[in-house]
Amino acid sequence: MNNAKTDVGRWHLSRQIGIAMIFTLVVQGATALLWAGSAAERIRQLEQRADAGQNIAERLASLEAHMVQTRQSLARIENRLDNQD
Repeated sequence: MNNAKTDVGRWHLSRQIGIAMIFTLVVQGATALLWAGSAAERIRQLEQRADAGQNIAERLASLEAHMVQTRQSLARIENRLDNQD
């Protein structure tokens, strides 16, 4: 009776757990690891796309600035041509 009280608090593996249960736990663990790996790969690809998009945004901002300067130059040229007439 005294021995039963000391065993209650300790964790132990029952001999009734079969090979199928152990196999199932191993397969679930492997599946979780595969899922985590594929999720990490998807995140890495999204980060690469975001970095590429940022480069495109910087180039677009530069082109917009050049377009503003080109429009200003064109306006000055048109004003000079109008004043010559």
